[in-house]
Amino acid sequence: MYRLFPALLALFPVPADEWKPEDGFVLLFNGKDLTGWKYGNEALDGKTETADKRFQVVDGAIVANEKDAAGKGGIKDLYTVPSFDKDFQVRLEFRAGLKADSGVYIRRNQLQVRDYKRRGEQKQLTKFKDDDWNELDITVRGGVVTTTVNGKAVTAKDVLELTVKDGKPEAKLNGQPVDVSNIQVSVGAVAECLCNGEVVDKAMKVPSAGPIGVQAESGKFEFRRIRLKELTK
Repeated sequence: MYRLFPALLALFPVPADEWKPEDGFVLLFNGKDLTGWKYGNEALDGKTETADKRFQVVDGAIVANEKDAAGKGGIKDLYTVPSFDKDFQVRLEFRAGLKADSGVYIRRNQLQVRDYKRRGEQKQLTKFKDDDWNELDITVRGGVVTTTVNGKAVTAKDVLELTVKDGKPEAKLNGQPVDVSNIQVSVGAVAECLCNGEVVDKAMKVPSAGPIGVQAESGKFEFRRIRLKELTK
């Protein structure tokens, strides 16, 4: 059922604390070191920090520092060694410093993860906790049909009608005429991204395969309890 798991178990050992993942989930970060991750071409098995100290393991979490040991900032990324091409669910917890900016990569496409409330972003996230741990729950599925009109995704509550009259196509969205040329339909993999159970992105487009990653950008960010479950159809 979980054909991917034996390889993951070999890469990611038992966690450092007493917390255990839910049934069916395998840890991508063991809480002790960066085994199973890579930083550019730098192998990290058994190491607790990257050579430039931009990423470090402290108290059971991956800390993304704003600057490296030489005082240089900018965007830097840390990725899992394995690539994931099956449908999956990934869960992790993050803690953001004041107005910090970071990201989580799903098959190398970035979900912006930030100190949302104090930056005035994602205002629908009423459960977000300042200076505390928040949980991301991301489900990736392939073969999903996505329809947009004028660049806006059509939801399950919308009614899109397409007709052809005298050889000419006509379209209506919720009873209102729309330009057919502004309708786009695609089939691919999408990620539903939740923060503490609330929607951050309902259908983020992602590639068909790729690793999981975390970003260091501005401010201090911490990530822990990163785990993944392969989904069956």
